[in-house]
Amino acid sequence: FVTLTYATSLDSHLSIAPGVQTALSGPESKALTHHLRTFHDAILIGASTAVADDPGLNSRLPGTTLSQQPRPIILDPTFRWQLTRESRVLRTTRDGQGLAPWVFVAKEPEAGDVRVGVLEEVGGQLVVLEQEDGKEWGWEKILAKLAELGIKSVMVEGGARVANGLLKRGDLVDSVVVTVAPVYLGKGGVNVSPEGVVRFRDVAWCTLGRDVVMAGRVEL
Repeated sequence: FVTLTYATSLDSHLSIAPGVQTALSGPESKALTHHLRTFHDAILIGASTAVADDPGLNSRLPGTTLSQQPRPIILDPTFRWQLTRESRVLRTTRDGQGLAPWVFVAKEPEAGDVRVGVLEEVGGQLVVLEQEDGKEWGWEKILAKLAELGIKSVMVEGGARVANGLLKRGDLVDSVVVTVAPVYLGKGGVNVSPEGVVRFRDVAWCTLGRDVVMAGRVEL
């Protein structure tokens, strides 16, 4: 089961500029996101989001047990995420508030890369998923690997490249949850705008605080 979810501005931007963390969701819609995380085996983000946001990738709802926490998955083919012991997701793991991350890479890193040890210290691991002829991973390949690793449901949270790519493959997405914040970020923002028209069915809207949340399924 695949859920795509992200927060966006009125002009469909995830952030004000590439690499800049931009707060959009209000507390009520954030709480919904953390609630939804507990219903998925994994949370998946791209390397750019890991680098820009330093996320915890867990559910911070009071009372959430470790068994309810999703597995963080970071898609990072070139292993450019410069994780350290102080990276938030690793601190979250050490504090017993979340699971250790799995980082998907296209090839084994160079011998002696200290990041591997830092990751493995908390129970995380590198997952090597080779690229064929240097091409980007297809979503079928990514989801098949997740299934092989025992992941039956995944909440894909961005960033823009991940969201745009997955929206192109609407047949692989079971549900889409989009939080729209009442703000324009202006020109130069990081935009969710997939190639071609994407329509939705079984749509529901709700207002949570100052935000509006749309949930629906991709119309095939």
